[in-house]
Amino acid sequence: MENKSTQLKADAIGRVIDTLDRLRVECPWDRKQTNTSLRSNTVEEVYELCQALMDDDVANIRKELGDVLLHILFYAKIAEEKGQFDMADVADSLNEKLIYRHPHVFGNVHADNASQVSENWEKLKLREKDGNRSVLSGVPQALPALIKAYRIQEKAANVGFDWPDSQGCWDKVSEEVAELRAEVDKADKKAMEKEFGDVMFSLVNLARKLGINPENALESANRKFISRFNHIEQSAKEAGRSVDSMTLEEMDALWDEAKAAE
Repeated sequence: MENKSTQLKADAIGRVIDTLDRLRVECPWDRKQTNTSLRSNTVEEVYELCQALMDDDVANIRKELGDVLLHILFYAKIAEEKGQFDMADVADSLNEKLIYRHPHVFGNVHADNASQVSENWEKLKLREKDGNRSVLSGVPQALPALIKAYRIQEKAANVGFDWPDSQGCWDKVSEEVAELRAEVDKADKKAMEKEFGDVMFSLVNLARKLGINPENALESANRKFISRFNHIEQSAKEAGRSVDSMTLEEMDALWDEAKAAE
């Protein structure tokens, strides 16, 4: 694919902005949209982009990126109409932040690897006049729990609160599993839930230390399970049976068959 110049890219985005400006005036649906009405659609579009990324579906990644970009431009357009800011202000603010938070590129700070870049990033955020005053306050409360746990641990690690190596994480996982087993033996449901959460939190931390994204790992496991279980269902259907009429041994055999075929 031919690399396009910055000007061609800017012109293309400019055409989208011009199209949206016209739609905002001439289309009844686009005209009535607000930040509130668009929000749920934005969440849906981001999830659809995530799906395309997980599938490594280039055509859909391109399409879904466009849908997400439309929402970004839409929010900026609504703000412009209110006299608050416009897309140029959004881009300028982003550019200033990128330059400020990359002093190893645009300044004289030294960074040998991505870890040092992340550490510098968090320290700079804490020093920003309008930035987060607390290390963890920048983690959105509305994030799904698994992603939130990862971001909490990542931010803490970036300011030095971290195990020196993965062995500490392994030990913590073992400790939390033992505590969960103890509460299971007592049949204390509330305590079991608490300890189960600690086990999950420690596993997320281990994943981070091993360079694994736990959200992606779990989604991969979900897909694998769905694929294998679909094989069980399809095999049952071909045999003129339903899944719930099969024995566990029969389903296990088909599961192993699907696993071997992967």
